[in-house]
Amino acid sequence: MKFLTPCLLTASLLLTPGLPAVAIDYSVPHSGSPYQNLAALEDHQILHLPTGVTVSVAQMIEIVAPSRVIYVGETHDNIEAHRAQLKVIRQMTQRFPGKIVVGMEMFRQSAQAELDQWHRGELTEKQFRKLFRHHWGPGYRLYQTIFDFMRTRNIPLLGLKSSRPAEQLLRDGGLHQTGLPEIDADDVHHKAYSMALFGGNDTHTDGVSQPYQMLLLWEESMAETVAGFLKDPTHADKKLIVLAGGFHVQYGFGIPKRAFRRVPHAYSIILPVVTEIPEDLKDREMKMAPVSIPLYIADFGWKLPYRVPPPKRIRLGIYLEEQEEGLRVTQVNKNSNGERMHLKVDDVILQLDDRSLLDTEDLSDQLQTYDFGDRVRVRILRDGVEIELQGLLEKTEAAP
Repeated sequence: MKFLTPCLLTASLLLTPGLPAVAIDYSVPHSGSPYQNLAALEDHQILHLPTGVTVSVAQMIEIVAPSRVIYVGETHDNIEAHRAQLKVIRQMTQRFPGKIVVGMEMFRQSAQAELDQWHRGELTEKQFRKLFRHHWGPGYRLYQTIFDFMRTRNIPLLGLKSSRPAEQLLRDGGLHQTGLPEIDADDVHHKAYSMALFGGNDTHTDGVSQPYQMLLLWEESMAETVAGFLKDPTHADKKLIVLAGGFHVQYGFGIPKRAFRRVPHAYSIILPVVTEIPEDLKDREMKMAPVSIPLYIADFGWKLPYRVPPPKRIRLGIYLEEQEEGLRVTQVNKNSNGERMHLKVDDVILQLDDRSLLDTEDLSDQLQTYDFGDRVRVRILRDGVEIELQGLLEKTEAAP
């Protein structure tokens, strides 16, 4: 779930055929917050959901500190959610120096050897960004302050998500086969909520059952990694902070319950929530039918505003291929900033105003620090010779 939309859930709102009555007989009001509607909180307030008492960040940390595993959810594109995650990591690190490990949904289990290299300082930033993009996609900048803090404090990083071969195995043969983790497909609350998200019910049509099975694989794989951490004697005195999408940790029936099934342990769930979507971001809201769930949504609900990175306004209007020496131009659009700068196919971009470029996303991010009408210098490699091009950044409809 991307957003927590406040509503009073009643038994009459979920009539899913085939599910046991427990799934529809009762629910926790206010989407899993029994004492207060989270929408009534001020931004950045934190609510202890079992009691309805608001607490400070320091008080929350005091309460969750004894846990072996602390789950901190997120809306992936919300800058404020990642700031909240960093606060938790920072305060837990201050409390338990050298004893914190961070696990992230954004990396697959298959990335672990490279993540260990990163922890040892053996990967460059360029290599690490490439690893992130390979396993997750764009959006590195959203997590950069978290990664920077982890590097300065030497905090290990675990990749949680299932491997691509495991996902293909599921597509080819279904849930229960050799090579996949143990998968529980019988949690009625998890199933009811997920079916509402996918727009289906318990009839298990392929259009609904297949994404649900993939969701189960993701969560069981992440839970398996958490359990592996807990079983590892070298981690006996360490704590794991899990960063994952809110859907995977809310109500506890995703990763938390599945990890607990493998290794019973003390855990806490901190859920950053958004209850109001700005008008200009309404298209990002994930809507779903209301579902009655008789569970707290988390131990703590942390109300946050919804703030996303600004749109990519400034563009060169070119297509690029990342190479070892730089960014090779593969296409220059007509009437684009790149064409006006006289960029050509096979030019290799090295720098933007004397700043080296790590990858295409880095170039795009750096361009956003300019405005239309600004002049920029681009250092390129053309036919083995370094030259410098200049041009004004203009607003061009033709630029992709």
